[in-house]
Amino acid sequence: MLPREEIATAQIPGGETLTLVSHGRDFIIMLGRNELMGTRMQFSEEQLAELTLAELRTSAPRVLIGGYGMGFTFRKALEKGGVKADIVVAEVVPEILEWAEGPLAHLTGDTLNDPRGNVVLCDVAALIDDANDGTCAKWDAILLDVDNGPDGIVRDGNERLYSRTGLGKARDALNSGGVLAVWSAAPDHRFRIRLKEAGFDVEERIVRARPNNKGPRHTIWFARKP
Repeated sequence: MLPREEIATAQIPGGETLTLVSHGRDFIIMLGRNELMGTRMQFSEEQLAELTLAELRTSAPRVLIGGYGMGFTFRKALEKGGVKADIVVAEVVPEILEWAEGPLAHLTGDTLNDPRGNVVLCDVAALIDDANDGTCAKWDAILLDVDNGPDGIVRDGNERLYSRTGLGKARDALNSGGVLAVWSAAPDHRFRIRLKEAGFDVEERIVRARPNNKGPRHTIWFARKP
């Protein structure tokens, strides 16, 4: 059995330690002792972008992604967004971007230089607030993959994103017909109810972690602003 080799560590502001490890040809980001994401199970994170963009009614989507991770969602959004897409990623851990340009550069390719994309070191909640106070334009889609789900918080303060108040802010930051998409490692019936109470039309889909219909089942909520 191949051993795991620790490559680097990083501290989540207000959260636990992230560890980048290699396992043969694969790479994994660990949260404590748990696998947060890895190159063998990226399909559901790619689906977060692909399925959301398929729901949008514009050829020039303005998209906010919460969390860069290994860049799976960002790269798929660039692939599916079209030539007029404007895609912004909010990431709070600087080392994540260092890894993207270092040991994970073979995954990243030239996507960080794509003029349609911009990765910003900040809290995704701040960019949601900016859209609400007029500092920036509203979004056509907001994709949240900053935790393991509404009940799997990895950073202190992220609870607000999934609260009724936080969901209301996300709704107000969207253009009419815009979509809030939330990735989760597990289902959460109460969260679906909160989305509806926040004024969204909600669809819930179960997506496997691997494209061959294998691996863990993950949940994605697609909440459309009427």
